[in-house]
Amino acid sequence: MYKDSRQLRIEDYVFPYVKLDPENDWVKLAALVPWETAEERYAVQFADNGHPAHPCRMALGALLIQRRLKCSDVWLVKHIGENPYLQYFIGMKEYGPCPIGASTLVAFRKRFSEEDMAAILEASIPRPEKSGNDEDNNDPPNGGTLVLDATCCPTDIAYPEDVNLLNQAREKLEQTVDEICESTGEKKPRMYRKCARRDFLRLSKSKKRSAKAIRSAIRKQLQYIRRDVGYIVRFVQNGVKLTETQKNRMNLVTTVYEQQRLMFERGTHSIPRRIVSLAQPWVRPIVRGKAHANTEFGAKLHISLVDGYARIERLDFEAYNEAEDFWKIVSRFHDRYGRWPERILADKLYRNRQTLAFCKEHSIRLSGPALGKPPKQQQLSRQLKKQEYLDSCDRNAVEGVFGTGKTAYGLSRISVRLEQSTRCVIGVAMLLWNLMKRLRSLWLAFLRCLFPLAGICWVME
Repeated sequence: MYKDSRQLRIEDYVFPYVKLDPENDWVKLAALVPWETAEERYAVQFADNGHPAHPCRMALGALLIQRRLKCSDVWLVKHIGENPYLQYFIGMKEYGPCPIGASTLVAFRKRFSEEDMAAILEASIPRPEKSGNDEDNNDPPNGGTLVLDATCCPTDIAYPEDVNLLNQAREKLEQTVDEICESTGEKKPRMYRKCARRDFLRLSKSKKRSAKAIRSAIRKQLQYIRRDVGYIVRFVQNGVKLTETQKNRMNLVTTVYEQQRLMFERGTHSIPRRIVSLAQPWVRPIVRGKAHANTEFGAKLHISLVDGYARIERLDFEAYNEAEDFWKIVSRFHDRYGRWPERILADKLYRNRQTLAFCKEHSIRLSGPALGKPPKQQQLSRQLKKQEYLDSCDRNAVEGVFGTGKTAYGLSRISVRLEQSTRCVIGVAMLLWNLMKRLRSLWLAFLRCLFPLAGICWVME
């Protein structure tokens, strides 16, 4: 058996990166990022005096690397410290240890607002020349294709169960009572903690949960919460002042209590602005009707696609009808390109009499079958079916954006804890999609120049 007794030492290792390879993807990607636009939005947040902040390229570059590698904050710091190409991407002038820590990334995500990411995202899209009016002052003809669709970006939370949520709310109240009694010296009231805990575990540990048992457990937890809230109200009436943290905690718990009480009395599981997580109270249930999950919990993302480049049209944690934004999105297209789109590819949700009348007025073809009875002419019917099929094939491009964002860029399970961080992560993922799209376009253009007469039909993505 072969055996080498001379093991390689760290001192004998030769570092090969004397000069970075200009053909590396990270080097090419760095040339496509709109650093100037990001710097303009980033620099407004800081004053001229005080300790200098980290550069914008370091902040935005680190977030882009994290989305592409789909790693945690700790592992991102390790990757940057080991890879010279990543260090160049974030603006380091020489190879060395990573200049940022894992906790710094939390601050980076807070510094890029939704408006900042929208401006950076817009700057990442190649801008064609705006079609102006000719000498006869006629409107320019329609041109281009606008693709619309929406999806849900789930947040990494435990599946919300009413009993678990009420149990967490009760524990928050018990914590508040303990803090008040420790700070004021008041005697702790009788709160039946062991009984409440035992009632909760009796249901959570049972293998078969009947509807009667679940309803009984919810009723008991509601009673415990009502008693604990009464204790805290009595403390406040006696002159105890709550801290800001305790006030926010009380407002959250009382909101959860009222929602759960109303659903219990009405016998339903739906209520407006329902809170499903105490740690992230802004998260809402989004009903999408998908096969893998009828209801998802996270942010609803509405995007538009032009020439393969994505724009975020609306991002909200509340459930909304994406068809309501139809006129705004089409008007923005007209403002950007100076003309109305030739066709709009969207699902049946967007097809109603108002949108069809709007499209007919501006000579826009909206994908999908026409309202009313199908035409009697067989040839015309075949043409409409063929056109509908081609439109559905072209509309699949937006599904590629969602699929890549969820599988490759971590949008299938967003693990950040803050609302602003969630919005920033989604914006960075869409920015990364546009940058990778431009990178692929450069590669295809290179192949066209390399093989101009190869007889290959080049198709842009």
